[in-house]
Amino acid sequence: MADGREYTLKIDAYSPQTMPMARLAEYMADLARLLGEEKSVHFVRLDTGSSALVHNIEGEAVPKVRERVTRARRGDGPVEAVRAIRTINKRLREDNGTGVLVETPGAEIIRFPGRDEHPEEFYATVTEEGTLDGVVVRVGGLQDWVPVHLEDTPGRVLTTLGRRDVAKRMAAHLWGPRVRVQGVGTWYRGFRGYWLLERFYVRTFETLDDASLSEVVADLQAIEGSEWPTLPDAWAELERIRHGDEDKQWS
Repeated sequence: MADGREYTLKIDAYSPQTMPMARLAEYMADLARLLGEEKSVHFVRLDTGSSALVHNIEGEAVPKVRERVTRARRGDGPVEAVRAIRTINKRLREDNGTGVLVETPGAEIIRFPGRDEHPEEFYATVTEEGTLDGVVVRVGGLQDWVPVHLEDTPGRVLTTLGRRDVAKRMAAHLWGPRVRVQGVGTWYRGFRGYWLLERFYVRTFETLDDASLSEVVADLQAIEGSEWPTLPDAWAELERIRHGDEDKQWS
């Protein structure tokens, strides 16, 4: 078995003697969501000086954790991991502290500005009509608005909410063709500039053709008398039609 690694979240807002137990539990839960691989990540100790939450990653899980954290830092990782970065930074700001996640022997992975965050970098939220595409991978819940989980890209799952009648119809497409949901979503802008889905209420949905994007482009370019065969970049035109001209990264 390959050697494991230690990941440490250093927080300058507290010492081990002053860290409230409830707050410690919140940071640990955030870190667990960020690192993932719950069976292979173990809390080891709380180091002295500033509070340092030390976790051991079993050897075989190290590459997976590294990839997960790297993608989350870029804003295109699993939603819960990206959200954990935002939450940790929010807690640090509330605690008048800053933080950093490092991998032993000291390589910095993520720096959390916390209290040093500039006002213009504070989180912004946007609520608007929109659509999401993905494969239905899980449906369930006892609420009036039932959680419906869509995998939009490999390894990234978005949680939407639909009325029971809508969720029931979507459940019939579990692990089936991709669907497109229409509704109202709320996105927030993280301190690293990416946008992340906060919630999305599904009004209607439709199943999508299983044809690949390459096949769609080829079909469009084969249409006689249209402008598609003469476009210099048909892929870019499809993206413009699908997402508009806004320079935003939706996660």
